Amino acid sequence: MLDLFASLDVGAGDLTITDVDGHKREFHRAVSLARLRQGIAHLLDVTIERRQNLILRPRGAAVELVQLDDLPGAMLARLGAAAFMILATSPGNHQAWIGVTEGPIGLARRLRHASGADPSASGATRVAGSINFKGKYAPDFPTVRLLEGRPHRTVTAAEVEALGLVAGEEATALRHSIRPASGRHVQAWPSYERCLQNAPCARGSDRPDVSRADFTFCLLAMDWGWSMAATSQRLMEKSSKAHENGPAYARRTVEHAAAVLSRRSTAENKLP
Repeated sequence: MLDLFASLDVGAGDLTITDVDGHKREFHRAVSLARLRQGIAHLLDVTIERRQNLILRPRGAAVELVQLDDLPGAMLARLGAAAFMILATSPGNHQAWIGVTEGPIGLARRLRHASGADPSASGATRVAGSINFKGKYAPDFPTVRLLEGRPHRTVTAAEVEALGLVAGEEATALRHSIRPASGRHVQAWPSYERCLQNAPCARGSDRPDVSRADFTFCLLAMDWGWSMAATSQRLMEKSSKAHENGPAYARRTVEHAAAVLSRRSTAENKLP
């Protein structure tokens, strides 16, 4: 699994360890893949002994990594032509990873929509060889298994679209959902500083939760009529966390905000 990520130039990953109830027990930011390779056997032994989950968020890939989680089994055959990795995380639950070059903002969301994958996938995955310690699986906790791996495999947006893996109308629906209620494009940006000032404190800290501030900023910006691409670029300029974590973080935050706006618009359209 680590070699597959490394083949797409992933150099490090955030490592999270959780207990059987999903509570975070440890977090290690930007651990190099070289260090993970050296210690992975020990980490697996320790977490299995303690009945803990080992979760990795890859960082620094040369392409956009799209995680398709909770996939229906019928989709696996179609995804085989595009995915560089397919995992079995529990009985009947599969996860595929696709490395996309030349992918426009919003493509990951369209891929999830077309494949029936979980729309809220975070980009973090259980490590192959670890045990999936969730209460609902007790006492027979399943092992996370690597089913298929294709090192260096990447695809373009055009290629996944040709495979029928992209929701064709998603982009149009999204464009309509993020227009401001007034119908006018507001040229000003929301105040990022005010979003940060009004954000709740991060857990266990007296400092603002930057992630919440970033999400609020993106939500306001697109509600005011700014595009996803422009909002992502602006977030990179204003947010310390976006600057630290890179374009993939900004893209995920923008897509999360866009999904919320889309659901809000759908709900409003259903009102009598």
